[in-house]
Amino acid sequence: MNRLLFGVVALIACTMCNASPDLEFPFGRIVNGKNATIEDHPYQVSIQTIRGSHFCGGSLIDSQTVVTAAHCMQSYKSSEMQIRLGSTYRNEGGEVVSVGSFKYHENYNSSEMTNDVAVIRLSSPVRQTAKIRAIELADETPASGTPAVVSGWGTTCFLLCSSPNYLLDVEVSLLQHPDCGSDTYNYGDSIKPTMVCARGESADACQGDSGGPLVADSKLVGVVSWGSGCAWTNYPGVYAEVASLKSWILNTAEELKSQ
Repeated sequence: MNRLLFGVVALIACTMCNASPDLEFPFGRIVNGKNATIEDHPYQVSIQTIRGSHFCGGSLIDSQTVVTAAHCMQSYKSSEMQIRLGSTYRNEGGEVVSVGSFKYHENYNSSEMTNDVAVIRLSSPVRQTAKIRAIELADETPASGTPAVVSGWGTTCFLLCSSPNYLLDVEVSLLQHPDCGSDTYNYGDSIKPTMVCARGESADACQGDSGGPLVADSKLVGVVSWGSGCAWTNYPGVYAEVASLKSWILNTAEELKSQ
C-alpha cells in the first residue's frame, strides 16, 4: 500500500464523513472514549517538551523506566523532554521529572513501522502511589477478541479537534498479527510480526496518543504506533507488540541503568 497516497485519499474523504480519518503515518490515533482518571491508569505518563507541551504517551514499567514508541523520540534530545506522571491532566498536577536518557530500537523502520518501541530512563526514580504505579509487561499477546483498553490525551478526531486536557480511555478488542493482516481488515502485508491490532465500535486512539498503553488482563500488551484513520471501519489501530519486544525492552532498561 502506498502510505502517502493512502493518506491523501483519506484526507480528502475526511471532508465527506463524520469520523475524520488520520493519515496513515506514525501518529498515535482516543475517539469516542470516556473521561478517565489517573487512578484508573496509574502507569500512564505524558511525554512533553520542557515547556510542558504534550506530544506522546508512555507507560511506567518500573520506578525509573518508561516505555513509549520509537517514532515519538525521533526529533528530541533528552534535555528537551520531561515526563509528567500521576495526573489526570496533561498540563498540571502530578509529578514532573526530567529525562536522563533514552534509546529507541536499533531496528526501528519508519517505512514499515516495525520495532516501534523506545525506552526512557528518568533522571530520578519516582515513588509509586495510587496515582503512579508501574505496569507489568505481557509475556504473550492474548487471543483475538480479548477485551483491552487504550488511554491517552490525544485528539478526538483528525481535523479541527484540539487535544483534551483530561485523560480519556476507550475499550477495544485485540486482534493478533495473523487476524489483523487478513483480507477483512485491509492491511495485508503491512502488519508485521512485531505488531498487534485492536479495534472498537467507532472507537480508537488518535493523534497525541502515540507511545501510550494498550492494556489487557492488567498487563501492557501494546504501544500505540500507527493506523489508517481514527476509528475507521476495517482499519484497526496498530500497536507495537510488547510480548515480541519484551526482551529488548528489559535489556535496554538495564543498559540505560548502567550508563
